[in-house]
Amino acid sequence: MAMLEKLKCLGVQLSIDDFGTGYSFMSYLEQLPFDTIKIDMSFVRKIQENGEGSIIAATIAAMAHALNKKIVAEGVEIQVQLEFLTKYDCELIQGYYYSPPLPADELAIYVKRNHAAIQNTLPVNQYLSAHPGMSV
Repeated sequence: MAMLEKLKCLGVQLSIDDFGTGYSFMSYLEQLPFDTIKIDMSFVRKIQENGEGSIIAATIAAMAHALNKKIVAEGVEIQVQLEFLTKYDCELIQGYYYSPPLPADELAIYVKRNHAAIQNTLPVNQYLSAHPGMSV
C-alpha cells in the first residue's frame, strides 16, 4: 500500500483492471489509491440493443462515479455499446470499435489521421463534441 501511495505522489495514475472478475474485491474500492476502474470486456460484450446484459456495466459505472473514479470500458466493438457507455458517462473507451491493437508506428499514423488528442485523453463526450463529424 505504501508503494502505491508513493507512486500516486509521483503523479502515476492507477487503475483497477478487469473490475468485477477474479480478485477485484469490493473492499479495494475504498482501500487502494486508484484513479480508474476498468470495466471488464465480458460485461461490455453483454450490452445489447434491447438493453439486456447492461445491468452490471451500469452498476459499475454508477459505483465508480460515486467514488469519484474514472471509467475505462474494455472491448467496445459495436455502436450500441458505445452509446450505452456514453450515456453512463464512461470517460475512456478501448476496443475494436475504434481500432484493433496497433504497433507504435501505425498508432502514430492513426492518431494523426483521426485527430485524437496526443497530449491529453479526452472523455468520450468531449471528444465527440470537438469532432462533430464523428457519430455515436
